Amino acid sequence: MIFRDRREAGRRLAARLAHYAGRKEVLVLGLPRGGVPVAYEVARALGDPLDVFLVRKLGTPGQEELAMGAVATGGTIVLNRHIVEALGVSQPQIDSVVSREQREIARRQHMYRGDRPLPDVRGKTVILVDDGLATGATMSAAVKALQSPAAAEARPARVVVAIPTAAAATCEHFRGLVEEVVCLATPEPFYAVGAWYEDFSQITDEQVRDLLAEGGDGTQTPASEAA
Repeated sequence: MIFRDRREAGRRLAARLAHYAGRKEVLVLGLPRGGVPVAYEVARALGDPLDVFLVRKLGTPGQEELAMGAVATGGTIVLNRHIVEALGVSQPQIDSVVSREQREIARRQHMYRGDRPLPDVRGKTVILVDDGLATGATMSAAVKALQSPAAAEARPARVVVAIPTAAAATCEHFRGLVEEVVCLATPEPFYAVGAWYEDFSQITDEQVRDLLAEGGDGTQTPASEAA
């Protein structure tokens, strides 16, 4: 399955999430940057509010594209110990990368949200959306962050992972972590997320901010009415 772009992928993903349409307890959270255009189309089609959940990949020193883990809003850290140990990454190196990415999360929080508070997920059904999953490190950090509050009443009632495309093993991994996983395509061999999009252009901070401003309260015209 090849998607024209992230917006089209979001519309196709929304069709598989139709049972969440118009439900007051549902909140759609996009993982920036690439997950936000997908999440926007999901939220628009369902008539549910859109927000953002910030997660940053922890690149391996010297091999930045290789994720050794991820860090999420609130300081939650997920590490891939196999990669860390296999490549001999030291704790000071990990701490340095974590600190850098936490600063970037803070910058993006201000860029995307301004003074708005973080989304209130208590007791809600949260649909986490990204444009695809390879290792799943960033999504793992997001799930862990949502499920980690010590007080049960501070957690979502239900977490749904929704992605257009993912490695089959990664998709299966999340089925044991959350209440529902919706993945449109699990091609093998997977290669990379961008291989399954005709247009996988980089998304800018400004585009993310504009999409959030338009879709944030769930009152944008649903796709079914706009057609």
